[in-house]
Order: sequence, then structure tokens, then C-alpha cells
Amino acid sequence: MSAVAKTNSESLLVVNNIEVIYDHVILVLKGVSLEVMKGGVVALLGANGAGKSTTLKAISNLLGAERGDVTKGTITFKGEDVHSLTPNELVRRGVIQVMEGRHCFEHLTVEENLLTGAYTRKDGRKGISDDLELVYQYFPRLKERRTSQAGYTSGGEQQMLAVGRALMARPTVILLDEPSMGLAPQLVEEIFEIVKRLNEAEGVTFLLAEQNTTMALRYANYGYILENGRVVMDGEAADLAENEDVKEFYLGVSGGGRRSFRNVKAYRRRKRWLS
Repeated sequence: MSAVAKTNSESLLVVNNIEVIYDHVILVLKGVSLEVMKGGVVALLGANGAGKSTTLKAISNLLGAERGDVTKGTITFKGEDVHSLTPNELVRRGVIQVMEGRHCFEHLTVEENLLTGAYTRKDGRKGISDDLELVYQYFPRLKERRTSQAGYTSGGEQQMLAVGRALMARPTVILLDEPSMGLAPQLVEEIFEIVKRLNEAEGVTFLLAEQNTTMALRYANYGYILENGRVVMDGEAADLAENEDVKEFYLGVSGGGRRSFRNVKAYRRRKRWLS
């Protein structure tokens, strides 16, 4: 997979020093900054509770439903501040989030679910029909199950459905939250291969939040590591994969071989990265 050089590409999405507070009390993000270049695949890495999903929801303006709010910093898309936009306005501009947990309309068929992704489009039936066939080319399993109720499909099929529905909105950037969660390793690799193909062939930019650091760094070209609501490290994906701290604390490999992440003190990681 060809890397997109951060310095030579057009900046598409910029998050600058944002803070997020829930219920007017709980500080979750503490000055998070990141940049997504056009045509890139950027990984947002970190343990459960590090702030990955909150960062994506801050970008897509979905925090309000969870009593959360961006209280500091800016979020720009294509150079324009988007914090004041509604989620559906962001969708119309091309920012689509695929939520964690493979959300779908369980009572609708697979094809009906896909068509809901085109709800905001106004380019007519022909364009929607063409894109539906394109989704089926990337996800042939969905075409086989097109008349099945979504609630009766497998976890892997539901994840494919969630990504396919996002594609129906003709996205510029997809915010993909934990695509590997609860899936068998073979299915995880299949999902990431499709992400790679969509990025390279269709030009879709991805910002993906993922706990599976090994898989994410294999397919991304740039990465940010979050810990306790802060970015503690960022860099080219290949460099992060070879970084000794990342290998030890997130890939489970150190100079002495594989070790348990649970045996490492959190304060030690912060000290080494922030010193």
C-alpha cells in the first residue's frame, strides 16, 4: 500500500487542541490535535477508554446525544469550521461516521439498509442505483443477502453493511470506529482489505479508531496514539510499528519477547513518552 506523504498532500480534516466535557463536569479529551490528509488512511489508536470514539463523535457532531460538548479548540473540514453544523449537514458535505457496534436497522432488509445511506442525496435514482451496484462489487456477500433482514445477518456481514451504507452517501471521509470489534481475525483482515481498496480505487479518506494496533498500522499510512484523552505519540504508520514503546505496550513485543500489557504501569508509559 502506497503511503501518502503528510507534507505533500492536501489537508482535509484538522482537529486543533479540542477539549470535550460530558455532563458539564467530566473532562474526556484534553487538547487533542490531529490532521487527516486527502486520500490518506489515518489510525487513531489506544486502549479502551482512551478517547478514540469521543474524538470521532466530536468531529461528526454526535456528542450532543450523549450530553457531551466540545468546549475548546477547533475542527475544520476542507478549511471551514464545522463545529456549528448539524450531523446531517456534515453528511451532506461528505463526513460520514460508521459507529462502533455495527449499527443497522434490524427490521429492514440488507438492501433497504443500504438505501437509507443515500437519503441525503439529490442526484436521482440512476446515481443511487449505480452506487448500490458498486457497493455490491466490494461486498458480494451483501448482494447474496440483499433480501435478508439485517438483524439475521452475521456480525461480519453487519460490519460490511455499515460500511456499505456509508458509501451510499458518497463520502469524502469515513470515520470508522472499531471495525474489528467482535470479529474473527479472518473477517477483520477482509474488512481492512476492503478499506484499502476503497481508499486506493475510490479515493475515500479514512480516519479509523482501532484497538487492534497491529492491523491498523499495517493498513494506515499515519497514526496517532491516544492515552487518557491526550495524544501521546504520532507518526508515519511504519515508524510507529517499529517504535520500541509501541511494540512493547500495544503490540505486546519487547526486546525480551512477548509480554502482557496488563503488567505494565500506565504512569511508566506516560513518563517515557512525554519526557
